[in-house]
Amino acid sequence: MLILGASGDLTGRLLLPGLAQLLATGRHPGLSVVGAGHEDWSAEQWSQRVHEATGKASEGADTAGRQTLERVRAESTYHQADVTAPGVLSGLIASLEGPVAVYFALPPRITVLACERLAEDGLAPGTRLVMEKPFGTGGESAAELNALLRRLVPEQQVFRVDHFLGKGTVLNILGLRFANRILEPVWNRDHIEKVEIVFDEDLALEGRAGYYDGAGALRDMIQSHLLHILALLAIDVPAALHERDLRDAITTALRSARVPEPFSASTRRARYTAGAIGERTVPDYAAEPGVDPARGTETLAEITVEVESWRWAGVPFVLRSGKGLGSRRKEAIVTFRPVPHLPHGFRGTDSPTRLRIGFGPDTLELDVDVNGPGDVLTLNRVTLDADLNAPDLLPYGEVLEGVLDGDPLLSVRGDTAEDCWRIVEPVLQAWAADEVPLEDYAAGSTGPAAWATSQRERDEG
Repeated sequence: MLILGASGDLTGRLLLPGLAQLLATGRHPGLSVVGAGHEDWSAEQWSQRVHEATGKASEGADTAGRQTLERVRAESTYHQADVTAPGVLSGLIASLEGPVAVYFALPPRITVLACERLAEDGLAPGTRLVMEKPFGTGGESAAELNALLRRLVPEQQVFRVDHFLGKGTVLNILGLRFANRILEPVWNRDHIEKVEIVFDEDLALEGRAGYYDGAGALRDMIQSHLLHILALLAIDVPAALHERDLRDAITTALRSARVPEPFSASTRRARYTAGAIGERTVPDYAAEPGVDPARGTETLAEITVEVESWRWAGVPFVLRSGKGLGSRRKEAIVTFRPVPHLPHGFRGTDSPTRLRIGFGPDTLELDVDVNGPGDVLTLNRVTLDADLNAPDLLPYGEVLEGVLDGDPLLSVRGDTAEDCWRIVEPVLQAWAADEVPLEDYAAGSTGPAAWATSQRERDEG
């Protein structure tokens, strides 16, 4: 595996620890890891990074896994390289024992330039290209990048990484839906009132203005990640858990999805102001270092998506994600329609049945009304809960295992990446034209008070 951008934050914080945990299991014992970056790092600097990033995994490894990690630590090398210069990247790849998986831990613009150089120089058969999301900066750039990648390798050898879609998350959703006869017959417009997918973070900007201020919550999370959760909840039953069957079903669901106009009614955006999250004091987003307030970057986004299919016609899918909120919340909430008739004589509130699927930790909760206690005619709310099977790997370990196995099941297919941009680009254009006001909320709150999702978080919190 050749990691481009090896001296960057992503490599040290997520990529190498995920890879180390995978190797610690004893899988892929023959893997070699090579780093490349623009910075002039010494062998000692790279060795220190590899040791620090793999230390935790080594502590819990068995003998075989520990031996693999020790070998990788001893043999891994770093190359200073300008991957946008003619012949540099292709020469580096050619110098390595194949097949080579090239991980582009680079800004999107640099990734495109590097791929253009590879198109000029050619690639050895079997080379795999691994791309971080967001894939492109819009629909047009995503289509252009897809066309460029098709000139380099077959689609099966392109891995568009979505670490949010770890194997555990994907299979938990699919197993819940398709292995339980009690759920699938009611998984449609006749029984479900709405679906909400929420990814609220208690982290603020955390020094990432260079990237985030040019992206915002809609591009960074909803376009890149939450639309795929929507697809998994909305797909029809695939024939098998084969990458083609599953990715065909995902693409079909997303091709049916759109955000209805007017966007002033179907979308919302907001930006956090100064506040406190726990013991931390958080400054106004607009005053954060590196932020351009004139950009109007949103730190909280919410869109309502319609899936125009027989199964889902008329059911709103509400997608929300933001930073600087009072608590972390990562879940999908499926709200069922009320019963058509409640017999006279019951007292209390007849609340809708809700199914909650938590992501990290992976949990399952079912909110239902039952009788009692005490007065059997009074309805009370109870929650049935269970922990879903937790994966044995970090999300990056799971997606890297797919890369090394040559299995693109967890990879985003090229046409799917373009469809995600198609869904959100009209909204981005409307926001850029100020057709939807940029609201504000205090850091540490649940979001703007008028938003229904913010009110529900206060009530449920």
